[in-house]
Amino acid sequence: MNNTALTQIWVYLAASPLFGLTVTLVAYQIAHHVYARSGRNPLLNPVVTAVLLLIGLLLLTGISYQDYFAGAQFVHFLLGPATVALAIPLYRQFARLRQLWLPVLVALVLGVSIGGLSAVLIAGILGADSQTLLSLAPKSVTAPVAMGIAERIGGLPSLTAVLVVSTGVIGAVFGTKLFDWMGIQDDSVRGIAMGVAAHGIGTARAFQVSTEMGAFSGLAMALSAFLASVILPWIVSWVQ
Repeated sequence: MNNTALTQIWVYLAASPLFGLTVTLVAYQIAHHVYARSGRNPLLNPVVTAVLLLIGLLLLTGISYQDYFAGAQFVHFLLGPATVALAIPLYRQFARLRQLWLPVLVALVLGVSIGGLSAVLIAGILGADSQTLLSLAPKSVTAPVAMGIAERIGGLPSLTAVLVVSTGVIGAVFGTKLFDWMGIQDDSVRGIAMGVAAHGIGTARAFQVSTEMGAFSGLAMALSAFLASVILPWIVSWVQ
């Protein structure tokens, strides 16, 4: 294929919603290949690598995020069905979940409460302003819910979205190594911790480890989002 043909293809893709979809899929495929060749090193998490590749491409080409998202929204739409599909592996773990429902419930309540409270207190000690503190409180909740909580309590939803993604990336990269260092081998325990702390990105990483870990992480992600919407406004009010 000559340079003229490649240029024509690039011009067509860049002017079409197909561009965002195409580069998203290609970036993730490259990232997953790198991840597999590295021996599945968590530092090369494919979600993180794909995000960095896309950011670099948009900066290099000068394409706006709005133009990119015109095509990438098709992938974004699939987040809903993918989240619902988490019920399938969870159903397969239903017998174990019935045995663990009480410790799971306690872990979720404590995880959501301590996660939000510790973030606010540490940032407050370091001198963050009140709006930043309010934006930081729901950092471990899945993005759509976290942004809604931030708006409700007086934070900045856009800042919360950045903090949520950053939290998920950090959890996905370092979470499994931390579990190994602490000697935690039970995949149900690891999954609950990952889902509470690192929401969707952490859950994606959990499924790379095992189906059981992914199932419990998905459960924790969903239930912690519900609990956070109830608990965090109360915690913020108490801190204030």
